[in-house]
Amino acid sequence: MVSHLLVGKEKSVFAMRRAMAWGLVWTLAVLPGTCGNPHPVATPSTGASEGTTRVACTAGSTGACRIKLLVFSKTGAFRHASIPDAIAAIRILALNQHVAVDFTEDAAAFTDANLSQYAAVVFLLTTGEVLNADQQAAFERYIHHGGGYAGVHSASDTEYDWPWYGQLVGAYFDRVHGHSQVVQATVHVTDRTHPSTVMLPALWVRTDEWYNFASNPRDHVHVLMTVDEQTYRGGVMGDDHPIAWYHEYDGGRAWYTAMGHTSESYREPLFLAHLWGGILYAAGANAPVSRPLLRLRFVFCCSMVSRWGIDCFWQH
Repeated sequence: MVSHLLVGKEKSVFAMRRAMAWGLVWTLAVLPGTCGNPHPVATPSTGASEGTTRVACTAGSTGACRIKLLVFSKTGAFRHASIPDAIAAIRILALNQHVAVDFTEDAAAFTDANLSQYAAVVFLLTTGEVLNADQQAAFERYIHHGGGYAGVHSASDTEYDWPWYGQLVGAYFDRVHGHSQVVQATVHVTDRTHPSTVMLPALWVRTDEWYNFASNPRDHVHVLMTVDEQTYRGGVMGDDHPIAWYHEYDGGRAWYTAMGHTSESYREPLFLAHLWGGILYAAGANAPVSRPLLRLRFVFCCSMVSRWGIDCFWQH
């Protein structure tokens, strides 16, 4: 009888922790900014030719403006099975961090008037040709007037016939040499000061599909991490194989990560923190965070049982 009571109590505690972890595991996302919502100031930016005013959010002050994101996941070629998982993860992150977000696969969203409301546009696992000429021009104006771009994984396998976009994302996927299988590899985090990397270990071992790129973007972007080709098979870029980076481009901000192929990525706390930090950087909300505070919050997060039973740990 006592043993049954103990088992029942353990199940109850486990269920409670699972429920609490639904929100707590995402506390990693608050680290790049102030709870992911820095209460930014609104500064109007007007396009001369269009006469439209875009509200640009900047971090650090209070004001009426709140971060709003557009997540675009249209595919014109290969479609990743992980798209629903990625959308679900970003939806929860945004909800818990009080960030407004719209999800769409409708390219008609790319107009001057509609884009003006967003601090950043996320190209989430897009592929192929996804925008027509008018929509491309509207997105170029959006970036030119201070907008933000975040690209995830196959965002670099998108719009090969649009040179401006290739420069925005930083490098195109190498369609000749392709990518590895989904395998474990070691990532060297070479800049651990950016909002998308401050939570990461210097050597990050994880499983994903590892892209090769048609060119090395290092000369015109700030590389955040590289993948070590000696730790997996399928890499052709040699000792310098960038896998995530950021830069300012044509008046706006751009951040890209080549990771995120698998559904499992979107249940991985460190990858989610990396992703959310990059998105917030693109949105202009890149407040600094100290590593001691990060470690404290990470340990607190990992002390709870996530709804997926993730085992997470801190690496220096």
